[in-house]
Amino acid sequence: MTTRGVLYVHSAPRALCPHVEWAVAGVLGARVQLDWIRQPASPGTWRAEFSWQGRTGTASELASALRGWQMLRFEVTAEPCPTAEGERYSATPDLGIFHAVTGMHGDILVPEDRLRAALARSAQGETQLEAEIARLLGKPWDDELEPFRYAGEGAPVRWLHQVV
Repeated sequence: MTTRGVLYVHSAPRALCPHVEWAVAGVLGARVQLDWIRQPASPGTWRAEFSWQGRTGTASELASALRGWQMLRFEVTAEPCPTAEGERYSATPDLGIFHAVTGMHGDILVPEDRLRAALARSAQGETQLEAEIARLLGKPWDDELEPFRYAGEGAPVRWLHQVV
């Protein structure tokens, strides 16, 4: 079964750009050339978007291939398909990697055991429930990546045609 998704490289130093392309090509099994543009939110870095199609699990493989580079900010999404839920991976140098399962409308689906663990940590006074839920939803990653998500001059525009 195949799915499709998007890789968003929000910021990468110029020297890392070819390595990102090689890593993506290694996962997809085909030559990849990304259209790099300057990232205005972090001078000296570059950004790119890449739509991909592959078997279920490709988003995980892409995130794993890119996660070791400390200077890289990225997100990988995968649409749900008949055999798998959607996925979203977000990574920043400071926070590391975040993974969420997403439903057909893009909502984050939090597994029951993770909610129970958050409630238990909160009840034991280890943390605040609001902070636990924010972390389960990826809010710290969203907060850090938001300035990088805004399209800079020359960024591609994606028109969506499917209405849900």
